[in-house]
Amino acid sequence: MLPSFGYAAAHSGFRGTLKGCPGDFVVRELPLPPRGPERPRAEPAPLRAPSPGGQQPAAGLPEPPGDPLASCLGEEASERLARFARALREAWGGGELSLGSPGGKAERAGVHSAVRQRFPFLATATRGREVVVRGDEGYRELRQLVSEPEASGFFRFLDAKAEGSTFCFEPDPDKEHRRAVHHLLGRRFGKLLETKSFALPRGDMAITVRFRGRRSRKRPAEGSPDGQEVYTAFTLQKENLETLEAIGILAAELGVLPSDFSYTGIKDKKAITYQPMVVKKVTPERLKEIGSKMEKKGMKIQNIHSASQHLRLGQLKGNHFDIIVRDLKLHSHDSSADLKERISEAMENIKTKGFVNYYGPQRFGQGQNVQTDQIGLALLNGKMVEAVKLFFTPEDTDDPVNKAKRHFLQTEDAKGTLMMLPECKVREKMLLRALNRYGVNHEGCTRGWLSIPHSMRIFYVHAYCSKIWNEAASYRLEIYGSKVVEGDLVFTEENDEGLSLNDKVHVVTAPEESANKYSIHQVVLPMVGHSIKYPSNQVGQWYHERLSKDGLQMCKFRVPPLQLNIPGCYRHILKNVQNLSYFIEGSEEGIKNEDNHLNESKLSLHVSFDLDPSCYATVCLREIMKCDF
Repeated sequence: MLPSFGYAAAHSGFRGTLKGCPGDFVVRELPLPPRGPERPRAEPAPLRAPSPGGQQPAAGLPEPPGDPLASCLGEEASERLARFARALREAWGGGELSLGSPGGKAERAGVHSAVRQRFPFLATATRGREVVVRGDEGYRELRQLVSEPEASGFFRFLDAKAEGSTFCFEPDPDKEHRRAVHHLLGRRFGKLLETKSFALPRGDMAITVRFRGRRSRKRPAEGSPDGQEVYTAFTLQKENLETLEAIGILAAELGVLPSDFSYTGIKDKKAITYQPMVVKKVTPERLKEIGSKMEKKGMKIQNIHSASQHLRLGQLKGNHFDIIVRDLKLHSHDSSADLKERISEAMENIKTKGFVNYYGPQRFGQGQNVQTDQIGLALLNGKMVEAVKLFFTPEDTDDPVNKAKRHFLQTEDAKGTLMMLPECKVREKMLLRALNRYGVNHEGCTRGWLSIPHSMRIFYVHAYCSKIWNEAASYRLEIYGSKVVEGDLVFTEENDEGLSLNDKVHVVTAPEESANKYSIHQVVLPMVGHSIKYPSNQVGQWYHERLSKDGLQMCKFRVPPLQLNIPGCYRHILKNVQNLSYFIEGSEEGIKNEDNHLNESKLSLHVSFDLDPSCYATVCLREIMKCDF
């Protein structure tokens, strides 16, 4: 599984059979603690004719504050901003002013809002952590059509984004002028706002603006109230199925897209797994109808109920595992030891020292000839045809799926391959339909990848990034061991939700290394992406050399043709298990040797534990047993 990769502890371990049957590996998702009930989102009020008097902000729309900038920026910066604003109003130009780095994300957001409320004709932007201001071209254009109070009031309304609010311009009898204002607002803000002209009681016309509602334009699910999106939550129990494969089967049966399903994580294939899911556009009644049919395909749909929204990846507390390791044996180089002592020693070490937090084998697929990270690398390099051919590379068997894949590689006959594949191969069929229509060339293969859901496309790129992380973790432990050194990255203890991910990652300094300020359990390594920072030691240099080896030295970790964006993240090198318990099953009668030690046969280890999200039980067991699966 992870040959030549490292371990966190030095015990001897033992051998055994893992996943002899799905029932030997049971996974249950641990949900996050329930939150308080959500307040329902207010529907936007109908756009009505304004009362005489011009501007009609909704109740609750904040008045422009007096001058909160001094408290945000300090007196000196606030004065510089005021001088810049006065100069800009006198002679509009293209200059800009830096306001420095006000603090964390929340503080920067406060500065942005305060500047725009005080000076509506200024636009703000963040560069790194620095806030800069310049003249707003949209304001300048609008100011050429309406008065300064109207333009300022409109931009304050725009910045406040008060739900249900409207803004009314002054009465305007000139139809052509109103058309010009409508056109400008539509061109500049059409995705956010809608505008309409109304007749006032005295006969004049005025333009009223409101924020667009978020109602879905899609056809509502059968049995749902008009205009409301339907979400149905359920628990999926699956056996010997990949998560994405199970979703494909469910989607085909329900007549929806795989992308209409949301879940918090990918679960093992060779296991019995339980995980919550939410599906859009399907009512609870409809989901109940397919229950018996899905049982024949290795799935049970349980705990069906209405929900208010979809799930997000990572939106879970962790996973609970109940695992049986059968046919326990000592390692061949350790045959004289006591098996029970070896198991006890391993369990004690995993409790105290944890395990190296590698990505497990399911991250890379079950293929022997091609693994998912190879497809991800081809996609990152823009080699769409190569990625398709890797995707359809068969295994060395003659089952219907691999026969179909072999036929495609030999003939590029997408239509014929479609007819050979079983219905459950949803991803393959989606891709083949596009290839049949557009051809097996760069453009056709790009369209083919776009035809499968985003979560499936990005899965392959994440597999490549995971492979690089695994190699980086091994390299880091090989050269530095468990010592925290200068240039390492650690997560800070700050819990400020306003801080960005990079703000929470600290680079260890030489004095901190000397003082042993941090432990190895605080050290993180980056998952490669466009918005992460690398360690400033030999590990950082290793990343650059490793990516160059795969032709990614200039990679921006964005694949615009496939709408893939990989910002990156950080992952702890070591992780701990929680709530670990175990027992050994098997009668000791007749299976003890002359030294009264447990013999190496007919014994099974039952072990249960909890892991944090994105941690792999197979990797934890690898640490316990000191063997690859």
